[in-house]
Amino acid sequence: MIRSDVDERAVAVVGMACRLPGASGAEELWSLLRDGVDATTETPPERYDAGALHSTARAPGKMAGRRAGYLGGVADFDAGFFGMSSIEAAELDPQQRLLLMTTWEALEDGGQLPDRLAGTRTGVFVGNARADHLELVLRQGLEHATAAQLNNFRSLMPARLSHVFDFRGPSVLLDTACSASLVAVHQAVQSLRSGECPLALAAGVNLTFRPDEGVIMSQAGSMAADGRSKFGDADADGHAPSDAVGVVVLKRLTDALADGDRIRAVIQGSAIGNDGRTSDTVLNPSLEGQLSVLRWAYEDAGTSPADVDYVEAHGSGSPTLDPLELTALGTVLGAGRPSDRPLLVGSVKTNIGHAEAAGGLSGLIKTVLCLEHRQIPASLHVGTPHPGVPWNELPVEIPDKLHDLPDLGRPAVAGVSAQGSSALNAHVVLREAPAPAPPALEPAPADTRYVLVFSARGPAALKALAHSYADYLGPEGQGTAHPLRDICFSAATRRQHHTHRLAVEGADHAEMAAALTAFAESGALPLPPAARGFYEGRGLDWPTEYGAPGRFVPLPRYPWQTKRHWPGEQHHPDGELADRMLREHARTGYDDTSTLVEIGIDSLARLRILVELARTTGVDADPEEFGQVRTVGELRRWTEALEAPVL
Repeated sequence: MIRSDVDERAVAVVGMACRLPGASGAEELWSLLRDGVDATTETPPERYDAGALHSTARAPGKMAGRRAGYLGGVADFDAGFFGMSSIEAAELDPQQRLLLMTTWEALEDGGQLPDRLAGTRTGVFVGNARADHLELVLRQGLEHATAAQLNNFRSLMPARLSHVFDFRGPSVLLDTACSASLVAVHQAVQSLRSGECPLALAAGVNLTFRPDEGVIMSQAGSMAADGRSKFGDADADGHAPSDAVGVVVLKRLTDALADGDRIRAVIQGSAIGNDGRTSDTVLNPSLEGQLSVLRWAYEDAGTSPADVDYVEAHGSGSPTLDPLELTALGTVLGAGRPSDRPLLVGSVKTNIGHAEAAGGLSGLIKTVLCLEHRQIPASLHVGTPHPGVPWNELPVEIPDKLHDLPDLGRPAVAGVSAQGSSALNAHVVLREAPAPAPPALEPAPADTRYVLVFSARGPAALKALAHSYADYLGPEGQGTAHPLRDICFSAATRRQHHTHRLAVEGADHAEMAAALTAFAESGALPLPPAARGFYEGRGLDWPTEYGAPGRFVPLPRYPWQTKRHWPGEQHHPDGELADRMLREHARTGYDDTSTLVEIGIDSLARLRILVELARTTGVDADPEEFGQVRTVGELRRWTEALEAPVL
């Protein structure tokens, strides 16, 4: 059945951001995919000793592979931007920290202002299955099970985003194993369709710090020996784990069009479903379960499966799952398909590894890029097609080179699949974004001078952003593809404005780029009269200065001022050690004049504080000296004297 209300139910992808092996953003991911790069590497020693665990034979406590997909700089975080102390940042799960920064980037990419979203029913749906950071802390012993670790329960991942950004809509963690983040997309779509949310974030995050799951999978024979996912290949022998963080910003299509958003792709439909008892065990995949979810998804999308141009498969490189998945896709999407147009099926896992709970969202971001560029990159590590797939009977093809999508006189259509060991299958149907309507503007006079405004949380970030805009506006920059009016309109009205501000005036890209380069070198720029209100803390009055709005275009992203934050490596800045102790033991709010007795620091709490101080500073504090401390201010001054680093 083809639905007649497709556009009314459709959801727009208006923003996205990611951190994947070999790619710090969507643009870098596309370069990696287009160039056929394998971004997996040997396991870094700071994760765990993969060499000591490795065994070519299946053996207790041993792992089959030493290679996987890893993010660099997982300890790096801009704590000050999010109002955190260095101690708080070091204690917080890096999954939450990277999710915060990636969410900000996705909102910027979509031109969605966090201050305007604050207090709204924006929804947050996060797919995740790991809590390695918390597990490692607890393995040090129960004395390390401090109150601070409450912040690292997995349910806090979406809650952290909702709290920091003041989102009031649903805030849900989804764990269906490897289909979790694509299920998060499905749930976000349902929430938008029902009117529960005006805007929703769907995310996936996966960071691997422990070898445990790899050892278990090696015992089950499902870990790739060479650490590479070989989807559809005769030598497919399992998956290689991968780090990933991905976020997409979703709106109802009708709202996105009305708001002038940049639409990156359209979600026409989706479906999820469990295999039930159609397989012999809960862990074994089911052909029947996959067939059902595919049919439901295309019925929901109002799209003929034969019109699908590309499918981003779950594509894990499993010798058992790959044939079932390719058979299901060929059966449902092959029916009625012209013989000269086989279904292209690929997998981002062949480039970056298996991102587990974040794998579905990694595949969705790749698919959006494919639709934008109208190209399908090669799927790697396919030499000999898997003999368990009836290739001669199924109109499916795994691309071994870059393919251009054909012009069929309609928007290109793609699907994204994910399957979890939870037996929950998910499929999302995407179509190419509509072409943006041309702006109804009279040509600007030749002597029009525009003002570009931007801002940052600190002077170093502002200078870095000036460099980024200078490159963006320069001869080889991305900004040369966009009219200066649209760039300045987007910067003025579609970016959050911070305390440290800069405005530059110019008649063309080159003039502005030169002025920004001069600022980066000298630190000074003349004040454009139109920007006086902006410097005083208000926005640029665009309608007064320039009349009709421009079109939203992509801009340079915020330059994070990151530092390494990791347990055991932090020194306590003034007052932070005391604040940490008070957060854990005080029963009420306090200031420097509050007495410890007033805020509930009794003799038992004092004893616990002494024990905690000894553990975290390596110094045995004098109990009698501590007994003389009466107020919060005195406690801060007393702990500042404990200058040893946190262990």
